[in-house]
Amino acid sequence: MKKILLCSAALAVALGACAQQNATAVKYAKYITVENAKKHLTIVASDEMEGRETGKPGADRAANYLAGEYKKLGLLPANKGSYFLDVPLSVTSFGVNSLSINGSKLTQGKDFSVMSGSGVQTVTAAEIVFIGYGSEAEIKDVNLEGKVVLVIADAKPGADASVSPMRAFGRLAAMLGQKKAALILAVGKVNPVAPAGGRMTLKADNPRPVVARTPVLTISQPVADNLLKASGKTYEQLKAAPATQTAKADVAVDYATKTIDAKAVDIVAMIPGSDPKLKDEVLVFSAHYDHIGMEPEGTPGDRINNGADDDGSGTVGILEIATAFMKAKKDGKGPRRTILFLGNVGEEKGLLGSEYYSEHPVFPLANTITDLNIDMIGRRDPAHKDSPDYCYLIGSDKLSTTLHKISENANNTYTKLAVDYKYNDPKDPERIYYRSDHYNFAKHNVPIVFYFDGVHEDYHKVSDEVSKIDFPLLVKRAQLVFYTGWDLANRDERPVVDVTNDMPANRN
Repeated sequence: MKKILLCSAALAVALGACAQQNATAVKYAKYITVENAKKHLTIVASDEMEGRETGKPGADRAANYLAGEYKKLGLLPANKGSYFLDVPLSVTSFGVNSLSINGSKLTQGKDFSVMSGSGVQTVTAAEIVFIGYGSEAEIKDVNLEGKVVLVIADAKPGADASVSPMRAFGRLAAMLGQKKAALILAVGKVNPVAPAGGRMTLKADNPRPVVARTPVLTISQPVADNLLKASGKTYEQLKAAPATQTAKADVAVDYATKTIDAKAVDIVAMIPGSDPKLKDEVLVFSAHYDHIGMEPEGTPGDRINNGADDDGSGTVGILEIATAFMKAKKDGKGPRRTILFLGNVGEEKGLLGSEYYSEHPVFPLANTITDLNIDMIGRRDPAHKDSPDYCYLIGSDKLSTTLHKISENANNTYTKLAVDYKYNDPKDPERIYYRSDHYNFAKHNVPIVFYFDGVHEDYHKVSDEVSKIDFPLLVKRAQLVFYTGWDLANRDERPVVDVTNDMPANRN
């Protein structure tokens, strides 16, 4: 009887401690508020931030604002006294410096536009080869090496409808490149807007040489008529009865691929752990603060992609979570483990900021127990139009059974959201698991949970505005992340990595 009484007493103490811990978590979760989230997001997703494109002034302004807010809260700079981790980048772009046909200098955006290409070269030619629609039969036996090729950009009548015209033309351009054509001129609708920046990558110590690809330019029909002047036929006449033929024409083009250095920053703010035995272990809350910037000059209407949901919502979400943890710390309830709040840059350019962090971490990845990554938590997708209290969770069970149980328990105990694991399927055609910053932790065997609201009608559009954010839902989802993090930061044991990840290893 005495033994039973002792066991009962021990159980009562344990249950009491658990209830007290839960009550403490609830107390501080209430510091994640609609008012604060709205205040911060109205600034982060304002026009002043110009869409927060990586490497542009708007992203720098956003980074400085966020670092300033972390400093006001009392978080410490995590990178040798700085709230920033420099992310060195390279931007590679292809452009046409000049193009003239039969002595007439052409204007980009009016007479021609650039579709693709790479390399550095000046091409001059005294003739062009018209290849009609450029079917394999039309060009099979034609020598195009070093030639300027004129092709009809429209889909060929009777072409396979299951293949998009863009994909079909891409195949044709690749085939013409293999035949070593010097320049491809496609007659079609000229894009009046100059092409966007270029391809951004992490700066390599030993960059690979640029691989030359045959330039593809779209030219207008009047330009095509001028090009064909010596043939005595118009473009429409040739298009009506397409057949491969050569025509005299003077063509000169100068083009180049350029690579320039760029720099952006990850935001790194920390709360040191309070437990001497656990403070060297680190829990990461991450969200990317960058977005896709502005539409090119000349685009009518609103040009600024404010990115209120993507990922302004996650960015203010982790800022709110930091507010709750700092309030607890000031009350003597600080996290036992160290917490890093990581604002990633370059997510929209290919997860660049998180990739750089994973290769140059401010805390060893071996000591990083989990990454809780938020990317879009302020809206609902069409599948949940009539059931708003939901959240997609991705990856919680991919590396750790412990983490998955902690995640499930946090929701079942506190927020009771409808958790949707649709995108957790290895066969998910959207491949969402690979499309946000948690991936660069998971590939290093760090357990992760990714919180996501789904793809809605304003995704990557100028209409992703603050006015469309459901702030009570954003707060509830952020509180779920907080509760999960509260357990992770304060429990005795870190999540065990005991699962063989069933996701395909390659994100490409």
